[in-house]
Amino acid sequence: MTYQAIKLVKRPTEAITPDLFETTSQALPTLKDDELLVKLTHLSLDPAMRGWMSADENSYIPPVQLGDTMRASGIGFVEQSNNEQFPVGTRVMGLMGLTEYAVSNGSGLNKLPAELPAEAVLSVIALPGITAYHGLFEVLKPESGQTIAITAAAGSVGSLVGQMAKNKGLTVIGIAGSKEKCAWLKDELNFDHALNYKDADFADQLNAAAKDGIDLFFENTGGIAQQPIFEAMNPHGRIAVCGMIAEYNKTEASPGPSWVGIIKRRLTIQGFTMPDHWHRIPEYGQALGAMLSKGELTYRAHVLNGLDQAPDGINLLFRGENKGKLIVAL
Repeated sequence: MTYQAIKLVKRPTEAITPDLFETTSQALPTLKDDELLVKLTHLSLDPAMRGWMSADENSYIPPVQLGDTMRASGIGFVEQSNNEQFPVGTRVMGLMGLTEYAVSNGSGLNKLPAELPAEAVLSVIALPGITAYHGLFEVLKPESGQTIAITAAAGSVGSLVGQMAKNKGLTVIGIAGSKEKCAWLKDELNFDHALNYKDADFADQLNAAAKDGIDLFFENTGGIAQQPIFEAMNPHGRIAVCGMIAEYNKTEASPGPSWVGIIKRRLTIQGFTMPDHWHRIPEYGQALGAMLSKGELTYRAHVLNGLDQAPDGINLLFRGENKGKLIVAL
């Protein structure tokens, strides 16, 4: 029996193009002691994958080596097992790659209840949810009555940050790139304000929404929205830098905010990535699951069907064409 896997064979220079990948057909391996074979059912497509394709060794996680299966989070069921911790039928989640089957020794895999919908897991309890939870509560440390601005607010991370902040009693300003996304933020998620950064008067709209300034900034994108938000920050404001999707496909970084402004406003700016905090996944997952079961979090998923949709599907993120968490169903 054979299965398909997508290998990374070239490094991107700017855009993610089809020639970076090669779809291979492989025979199912014979398991060694303590190994297990997972049949994947769903894969997650995330902006971080662009960074994993680069050759940069000075990062929070080593790059994918050329010729290796492209790294990706996924959900699946154990189909064969020589590992007593993961018997056949166990449902698991982890970084298993763009593949139909994966071999593991169990390291890095988390067990999942069989009854949880895969879309809910990947949209809320997996990487987007734990990133949103950690960035909001551990980095920004919100207090009721504060105002928070969130870029890529209609994305899988930003939409959860905004909902949790709203539930905490904050005024939430969501920033997205289309009228449809802004309408979803305002009408479905009950954000206080939803602004389209592509509007010519975006800065004026932002200042009107944040009449008393911005206390917290959850930065997911970089790009043209960043400077107006930075200029609206209150003294002693806090900024969590989670992603820079507007910058990932550029060969040279765009100019950033003035450090003079950081001094004058006494801002705290912290970048973070979740591999530093993998040990807290069970804790965060439990908290997110409780919120989900109480109806405190809403999500939407953008599902593509078939492994072959994955390479071009990643670009939906960079074109802003995905509507919700981007998932590949196998």
